[in-house]
Amino acid sequence: MPELGQSTLQYRTLGAIVDSVARVCGVRRSDLAFGDRLLITTRNSTYSICVLEEGMYSVSGGWFDRRGLSPSKVTINGCTWGGRAIKQDIVAACGLHLEFGNQVVTSRITKYQVIRCPENSIQ
Repeated sequence: MPELGQSTLQYRTLGAIVDSVARVCGVRRSDLAFGDRLLITTRNSTYSICVLEEGMYSVSGGWFDRRGLSPSKVTINGCTWGGRAIKQDIVAACGLHLEFGNQVVTSRITKYQVIRCPENSIQ
Protein backbone atom coordinates (compact mmCIF):
# COMPACT_ATOMS: atom_id res chain seq x y z
CA MET A 1 0.00 0.00 0.00
CA PRO A 2 1.39 3.47 -0.88
CA GLU A 3 2.47 5.75 1.96
CA LEU A 4 0.70 9.04 2.60
CA GLY A 5 1.48 11.34 -0.29
CA GLN A 6 2.58 8.47 -2.54
CA SER A 7 0.71 6.73 -5.34
CA THR A 8 1.27 4.72 -8.47
CA LEU A 9 -2.01 5.70 -10.16
CA GLN A 10 -1.77 6.47 -13.85
CA TYR A 11 -4.55 7.81 -16.06
CA ARG A 12 -4.40 8.09 -19.83
CA THR A 13 -7.88 8.50 -21.35
CA LEU A 14 -10.12 11.53 -20.90
CA GLY A 15 -12.81 9.28 -19.44
CA ALA A 16 -10.37 7.89 -16.88
CA ILE A 17 -9.26 11.42 -15.99
CA VAL A 18 -12.84 12.59 -15.49
CA ASP A 19 -13.58 9.53 -13.36
CA SER A 20 -10.48 10.10 -11.22
CA VAL A 21 -10.87 13.84 -10.54
CA ALA A 22 -12.94 13.34 -7.38
CA ARG A 23 -10.33 10.89 -6.00
CA VAL A 24 -7.28 13.12 -6.48
CA CYS A 25 -5.60 13.56 -3.11
CA GLY A 26 -3.05 16.28 -3.02
CA VAL A 27 -2.18 19.75 -1.83
CA ARG A 28 -4.77 22.32 -2.78
CA ARG A 29 -3.68 25.86 -3.53
CA SER A 30 -6.13 27.03 -0.85
CA ASP A 31 -4.38 24.82 1.77
CA LEU A 32 -1.18 26.88 1.54
CA ALA A 33 -0.29 30.21 3.13
CA PHE A 34 2.53 32.70 2.67
CA GLY A 35 5.84 31.17 3.79
CA ASP A 36 4.73 27.53 3.55
CA ARG A 37 7.14 25.28 1.66
CA LEU A 38 6.54 22.24 -0.53
CA LEU A 39 9.18 19.61 -1.18
CA ILE A 40 8.19 17.69 -4.30
CA THR A 41 9.97 14.63 -5.62
CA THR A 42 9.27 13.59 -9.20
CA ARG A 43 10.63 10.62 -11.12
CA ASN A 44 13.54 12.76 -12.32
CA SER A 45 13.99 15.68 -9.91
CA THR A 46 13.33 17.32 -6.57
CA TYR A 47 11.78 20.78 -6.23
CA SER A 48 11.62 23.15 -3.28
CA ILE A 49 8.71 25.57 -3.58
CA CYS A 50 8.06 28.47 -1.21
CA VAL A 51 4.66 30.21 -1.24
CA LEU A 52 4.90 33.95 -1.88
CA GLU A 53 2.13 36.55 -2.25
CA GLU A 54 -0.51 36.86 -4.96
CA GLY A 55 -0.22 33.40 -6.52
CA MET A 56 3.56 33.50 -6.87
CA TYR A 57 6.05 30.87 -5.75
CA SER A 58 9.82 30.79 -5.36
CA VAL A 59 11.04 27.55 -6.96
CA SER A 60 14.43 25.83 -6.79
CA GLY A 61 15.57 22.44 -8.00
CA GLY A 62 14.96 20.28 -11.06
CA TRP A 63 14.64 22.14 -14.34
CA PHE A 64 15.35 25.50 -12.67
CA ASP A 65 18.69 24.27 -11.22
CA ARG A 66 19.71 22.69 -14.53
CA ARG A 67 19.18 26.05 -16.28
CA GLY A 68 20.93 28.04 -13.54
CA LEU A 69 17.66 29.83 -12.74
CA SER A 70 17.18 28.85 -9.08
CA PRO A 71 15.44 30.33 -7.30
CA SER A 72 12.84 31.52 -9.82
CA LYS A 73 9.68 33.45 -9.04
CA VAL A 74 6.87 31.77 -11.01
CA THR A 75 3.20 30.91 -10.90
CA ILE A 76 1.87 27.36 -10.79
CA ASN A 77 -0.80 26.44 -13.33
CA GLY A 78 -1.78 23.22 -11.53
CA CYS A 79 -1.29 19.49 -12.06
CA THR A 80 -1.87 17.44 -15.19
CA TRP A 81 -2.24 13.76 -15.97
CA GLY A 82 0.55 14.09 -18.54
CA GLY A 83 -1.44 15.87 -21.23
CA ARG A 84 -3.29 19.17 -21.56
CA ALA A 85 -6.06 18.45 -19.02
CA ILE A 86 -5.15 20.38 -15.89
CA LYS A 87 -6.50 20.50 -12.35
CA GLN A 88 -5.85 24.13 -11.43
CA ASP A 89 -6.68 23.98 -7.71
CA ILE A 90 -3.99 21.36 -6.99
CA VAL A 91 -0.28 22.22 -6.66
CA ALA A 92 0.97 18.72 -5.80
CA ALA A 93 -0.53 15.24 -6.15
CA CYS A 94 1.19 11.90 -6.50
CA GLY A 95 0.87 10.38 -9.93
CA LEU A 96 0.30 13.77 -11.59
CA HIS A 97 2.70 16.23 -13.25
CA LEU A 98 3.25 19.75 -11.88
CA GLU A 99 2.93 22.52 -14.46
CA PHE A 100 4.60 25.87 -13.76
CA GLY A 101 3.48 29.19 -15.24
CA ASN A 102 6.49 29.21 -17.58
CA GLN A 103 5.03 26.04 -19.21
CA VAL A 104 7.62 23.71 -17.64
CA VAL A 105 5.96 20.39 -16.79
CA THR A 106 7.66 18.01 -14.36
CA SER A 107 7.89 14.26 -14.60
CA ARG A 108 5.33 12.33 -12.53
CA ILE A 109 5.22 13.32 -8.84
CA THR A 110 6.21 10.39 -6.62
CA LYS A 111 5.97 12.10 -3.22
CA TYR A 112 5.53 15.47 -1.59
CA GLN A 113 5.78 17.10 1.79
CA VAL A 114 4.27 20.33 3.11
CA ILE A 115 6.35 22.27 5.61
CA ARG A 116 4.25 24.89 7.34
CA CYS A 117 5.69 28.30 8.06
CA PRO A 118 5.93 28.50 11.88
CA GLU A 119 3.89 31.74 11.94
CA ASN A 120 1.05 29.94 10.11
CA SER A 121 0.92 27.23 12.78
CA ILE A 122 0.21 29.63 15.66
CA GLN A 123 -3.51 29.92 16.35
